[in-house]
Amino acid sequence: MTPPTVDPSDLPTFLILKIGGGLFSVKSRDHDIDHDAVAGYARQVADLAAAAPGRMVLVSGGGSYGHGAVRHLDPEDPWAALPLTGANAELRWIWTTALHRAGALAFPVQLAAAAVLEEGGTVVGGGSLQRLLATGALPVLSGDCLPHPDGSLRVVGSDHVPSALLGLSAGPVRVAMLTDVDGVLDDGRTIPWIDPRATGPAREALRVAPDWDTTGAMAGKLDAVLDCARRGAECLILRGDPDQPDLRHLLRPVSNWPAELRHTRIADSEPTTGQLVDTVPA
Repeated sequence: MTPPTVDPSDLPTFLILKIGGGLFSVKSRDHDIDHDAVAGYARQVADLAAAAPGRMVLVSGGGSYGHGAVRHLDPEDPWAALPLTGANAELRWIWTTALHRAGALAFPVQLAAAAVLEEGGTVVGGGSLQRLLATGALPVLSGDCLPHPDGSLRVVGSDHVPSALLGLSAGPVRVAMLTDVDGVLDDGRTIPWIDPRATGPAREALRVAPDWDTTGAMAGKLDAVLDCARRGAECLILRGDPDQPDLRHLLRPVSNWPAELRHTRIADSEPTTGQLVDTVPA
């Protein structure tokens, strides 16, 4: 059943949802994919897109496709990252077909076709993406390699794609990253809130990334969302589950979420009074 459209005043102006690659593939392998997991997440995302048409984009983690393509780059070859474009194009198509089966009007968008890489970061041109959103479509993006001003190809991982998309909305933006853990953990405890203006213990709690992980694991995600939060976005890191009924809480204020739903919120403002708070600076 198609969910009712949510009143825009009750949700973030724009939702950027990133699904971590470890949720649908074994990243240490090459071209490994769990099609059942993809189908489960596609059902949840299609449900969200129907509730908030034109108000969200999906960013897929690279999983085994992206990691495999850039795991052993030749530092002497300035275009060594080129295979990432082909690998993630295949991955975006897997997501797009699964989303269409779930009823979503999804469209795969190559980051390098919609953005340029400047010294200050990735800059997305709004034309094609804005038109897709205006029609109610769901853009599907992933990491990519982009030409740098020096002529080389540089990897832009999926964790850093949301920061390039913040300019698609003039209003409040929520960045939600689904991972295989409940959020940023400190000795097994989920840190509910991280203040992006501070520095300190939260980084010390992060585990070292394994050699095969090309993105820095949770430390890489935290760096990426801190950048988004410092630019005004409300960012959330939480566990994904392809079998849960829906993700509609992502369209509601965090203060209205079920109390048992653990997560880490990274934002300038403190949590609403009444929430369980255990503040740890970033």
